[in-house]
Amino acid sequence: MFRYQAVGPVTRAGQPRFREQEGDTAIPPYDRNSTPRGPAGPRMNEQIRITPIRLIGAEGEQHGIVPTSQALEMAREAGLDLVEVADKERPPVCKIMDYGKFKYAQSKKSHQKTHQQKLKEIRVRPKTGDHDIDTKIQQAKKFLEHNDKVQVNVLFRGREMQHIEEGQRVMNQLLEALQDSCKLESPARMEGRRLVALLAPKASGKPGGGGGGGSPKPAAPKPPAAASPSSNGSSPSSSPAKPAAPAANAPTANKPAAAGLPAGGSNPPPKPTA
Repeated sequence: MFRYQAVGPVTRAGQPRFREQEGDTAIPPYDRNSTPRGPAGPRMNEQIRITPIRLIGAEGEQHGIVPTSQALEMAREAGLDLVEVADKERPPVCKIMDYGKFKYAQSKKSHQKTHQQKLKEIRVRPKTGDHDIDTKIQQAKKFLEHNDKVQVNVLFRGREMQHIEEGQRVMNQLLEALQDSCKLESPARMEGRRLVALLAPKASGKPGGGGGGGSPKPAAPKPPAAASPSSNGSSPSSSPAKPAAPAANAPTANKPAAAGLPAGGSNPPPKPTA
């Protein structure tokens, strides 16, 4: 404990000079070389003074609104921390978690670098040889595999402008070799003394299963529907059903009625039995 006591002459501003003495708390002077404090983290464990709270378990289960003391007991039994995750809510939302692992995962995620798409450029001439064109094609494929765009430039110089078809031939050779690895975002066009085309990587997608890699197989034809069983309980046959033959004693429209039958075509009377 320190106490300040006025000693000596006053300063230029008219304030007396002070000297530290024991008996009172002294405020340490400001140190400009000290490391700045980081942002304050969330409240944890005994720092959470408000009660009740809305509690989330370690596995994400909802415990509803519980007293803070009960939530602290649950966190201690699990060997974890009670962390306030939403202090603006009423009641505030707290979660039981391992704060050390959570903070490490957050720092690792923040330091993880995301790939920034870049524009790569390939330059050729109308007189470029086939071997050099193959080298440029391999370079363009590497750029596209890294999810970068590729700008293909065919440069013309001097009298080469009178033979633009030679540059178009080189451009078509490049585009045909790269058509499976990219999509044509901007077709070839003249810009001054350059023939320019812009290529973009294809959207990433999982290839289809199997090693064929070709067109999908046609679907197998469906089997014909089975015939419905007949009324007498016989099993259905594969041959088509035959039409039922007309009764022998039934008159037809083309034949006259048999002798001894009534004109109406009714059945004959039954024979007497012996």
